[in-house]
Amino acid sequence: MNIVVSNVKGGVGKSTTAIYLSAAAVLRGYDPVLLIDADRQASSAEWIEERPIEGVTMVEAPSERTVTRAMTRHEGLAIVDTPPGDERIVKAAIASADAIVIPTRVGGVEISRVLATLEMLTPKIPHGIVICAARLGTNDLEETIAWWNEQKVPIWGIIPERVGIAAGHEARLYREGLDEYDTVLGRALRGKR
Repeated sequence: MNIVVSNVKGGVGKSTTAIYLSAAAVLRGYDPVLLIDADRQASSAEWIEERPIEGVTMVEAPSERTVTRAMTRHEGLAIVDTPPGDERIVKAAIASADAIVIPTRVGGVEISRVLATLEMLTPKIPHGIVICAARLGTNDLEETIAWWNEQKVPIWGIIPERVGIAAGHEARLYREGLDEYDTVLGRALRGKR
């Protein structure tokens, strides 16, 4: 199964989401878990080099050909971290996806970038939004949730701000983040709409 983490905008939590989903999959007993970093910036690859996660194998695949090859030549579960702004690589990953996780943040320009990402999907591919670095209990968050619900776009997770702030290869994975992303993983695996 291939779960693609994608948003055409950068800085929304794609790499953090991909890392946490991979770690959550290992905790669920998936073996092997393949983490495919399709972004030339290689944030996920750098993270795994600095802080390896037992049970997660990393493959860098920063082109259409290499991401497609990595996604079609593995057994088990693959999590794909896609690049921002490179629609060719994103479309190649989406073409082999079983589920799409779309990280975003609250409000502003974020909505238009998620909509641009959604336009690349075929309706049959299960997909859901993950609101990253969310300030819980704020009006902005509540308005964002209400807006996506009105659009009938499923929200697979709301990740608290403290998990996002603690993200990056210099930080350890937090239990709260693993629990929240395990919920997202479960929804992606079931293709919940």
